[in-house]
Amino acid sequence: MSDVVVRHADGWAATVLHALATEYPSAAGHLALGPDDTDVRPAWLHPAFWGCLDWHSSAHMQWSAVTLLASGHLSRPTADALVDVLNERLTTPNIEVEVDYLRAHPGFERPYGWGWAALLASSVCRVAEAPGPLSDPAARWATALRPLADVIVEHTLAWLPKQAYPVRSGVHDNTAFGLGLLFDAASAFGRHDVASAIGARARDWFGRDRDYPASWEPSGSDFLSAALCEADLMRRVLPTVEFAPWLTGFLPGLASDGDNLLTIPEVLDRTDGKIVHLVGLALSRAAMLRPLAPFVDADAAARIAAAAAAQVDSALPEIDAGDFMATHWLVSFALLAEGA
Repeated sequence: MSDVVVRHADGWAATVLHALATEYPSAAGHLALGPDDTDVRPAWLHPAFWGCLDWHSSAHMQWSAVTLLASGHLSRPTADALVDVLNERLTTPNIEVEVDYLRAHPGFERPYGWGWAALLASSVCRVAEAPGPLSDPAARWATALRPLADVIVEHTLAWLPKQAYPVRSGVHDNTAFGLGLLFDAASAFGRHDVASAIGARARDWFGRDRDYPASWEPSGSDFLSAALCEADLMRRVLPTVEFAPWLTGFLPGLASDGDNLLTIPEVLDRTDGKIVHLVGLALSRAAMLRPLAPFVDADAAARIAAAAAAQVDSALPEIDAGDFMATHWLVSFALLAEGA
């Protein structure tokens, strides 16, 4: 775990605890299926994934809790508080409600929330398998979460053949980002059928892409770089001998002097939920640039290292001391940026 995470672990954990306990404001994203299906009280509608404004943020902030616990860098009271929250949320009855909801709403949180929930489940399994004080509670969480992972796998395999085109946006519905998370989770679970299906679809959609116009990024509410999400997914699914020339063709100016993808996004209102997405863009850029450094020359790799560190530094004040529109989700992207 990086020095940045070690320094901020307790503060970020406190932010996770506060966000998970914040039931309102809430953005339910609920599609009512009839006149009796309009109760959107967060803790009632989603007993496992309430708080943090929305379902997907609750899922990935719980992933953050598990990741921080596994780091071993938390004080005992903070670690105990995170375990208590996860014990309350990740129970079999709670997850049964979430599974029923996903079966009734098969497009809900596709693919972003699917990816985070599946990654949470796979991370919990990894912690459960490691010796230590977390193995027993994590084993309970893993048992509870397995049916959720199973329904997400079912939905993914059913959806991929029907999705004719990828979504190349810089927000939640970006196809490449969600599939990257799902690929990692499926690989961890040993679901090579899912990883293979994702890899095949990624090749279909992105394998012939060339000369991406990186100078067009970002849009005004991006927290993802469409260019880097695509590159990060292809890094996962292509062997190195194929990925290196693909990357050169897709982003021929990557990490050159003046590369737009290395710049820190300008954020003019850090209390606006859409505009503050750009703080997260700095973190997601760092997270996806760093694994690309081995595929560029030494000078470009040095520019990536410097730019990624500057991107993270630019976001640090907002992660645990910003407005709730930032603090309800940024910890997760900071952890990704730091290699979690």
